[in-house]
Amino acid sequence: MLGYVHALNAIDEAMKVAIPSLERLADVLGLARSRRQISRSGHIGTYSYTVHGAGCRFVSDNGTEVDVDFAADGSEVFDLWRLRCYGLSLPKPLDVTDQDLRSAVRSLQPLLTEVRPGWFSVAN
Repeated sequence: MLGYVHALNAIDEAMKVAIPSLERLADVLGLARSRRQISRSGHIGTYSYTVHGAGCRFVSDNGTEVDVDFAADGSEVFDLWRLRCYGLSLPKPLDVTDQDLRSAVRSLQPLLTEVRPGWFSVAN
């Protein structure tokens, strides 16, 4: 669980270095859609990315996957399915049940907050 949060932070930092105009990770959506300054999928630094629906999927060079959606305010949100995909993509895959994931999320409050049923965000 914390690994996902750390990976998300690393992606945020890497994207800001690669794209200096990026104020927050959610801005990737605008750059790919309305401004067309980057393509909807590609490679930036050590990550490949694919913009989708309300978010973006990032895959590091070692295959670790971080899929994240963005709320209307630009905050990063994720659900148990995204956490499971992250765990399964690790070099040593980690497969856990929804119940174990929910327990892990609860144990990390107030670091993680439930922004709507089943969706979580890292507290500011």
